[in-house]
Amino acid sequence: MRDAVITGITGGLMGCLISFLINYFLMPIPETVLANAIGNGISGLFSGFLAGYIGLYMYMKKNKEKA
Repeated sequence: MRDAVITGITGGLMGCLISFLINYFLMPIPETVLANAIGNGISGLFSGFLAGYIGLYMYMKKNKEKA
């Protein structure tokens, strides 16, 4: 359980960083509500993928070392 929390937090922080960078550099200050929603959806997609990927990668790496 502890490993899952650690990898989840690490993946979440990396996802947050990617979402911030996408919103700050690629889609700054949208002109409409629709553009804002699309930008948040795209950054959420990338950050969610990254969080899941990094969390799973760290989990697999830690379990490989224990086995």
